[in-house]
Amino acid sequence: MTDFIYLASQSPRRRQLLEQLGVSCELLLADPGEDSEALEVVLSGESPTAYVQRVTQLKLDVAMARLKRRGLPAAPVLCSDTTVALGRRIYGKPDDAAHAGRMLAELAGHTHRVLTAVAVQNGRKRVQALSVSRVTFAPMSQAEIRAYVATGEPLGKAGAYAIQGRVAMHIAHMSGSYSGIMGLPLHETALLLKAAGLKI
Repeated sequence: MTDFIYLASQSPRRRQLLEQLGVSCELLLADPGEDSEALEVVLSGESPTAYVQRVTQLKLDVAMARLKRRGLPAAPVLCSDTTVALGRRIYGKPDDAAHAGRMLAELAGHTHRVLTAVAVQNGRKRVQALSVSRVTFAPMSQAEIRAYVATGEPLGKAGAYAIQGRVAMHIAHMSGSYSGIMGLPLHETALLLKAAGLKI
């Protein structure tokens, strides 16, 4: 049994959510030479579900190799990936403000899915889960989209928005896991950590 985990994610929200569970974590971030973005390339014809699960597994493979290479003490390693999907179309992180605006214009007035996959490995044991939530955006005017993009919040976020941010005023309905939409579904994560041997 261990009393901490390694979090292989740069997301401050995921660290904050783990703290909400009372879980201590050490960051296990990429080395300067590692190309983390290359792991997130979508394969031709890949469904959103297959994509988010595959990327999470790849991230965990890389993180486990990183742990071994650095000779760090053994502890569970957690990886997670979140993607937004409208039908079969995957919305990752926007390239820039203009791209964010186009994404939000497509999502406005529709219901989309937010898929967050979580994987935890402790030694040779690996467990995984998938959280699927639904978010309905009210129709948004171009002026409203521009105002939101101008906050800078959409950059670096799947689907070009942060549920816990200013975009909340445009969300008409939501079902599923709020923490999952933020980037780490707490119910599923707690079950995985317990299965991996963490005292929680």
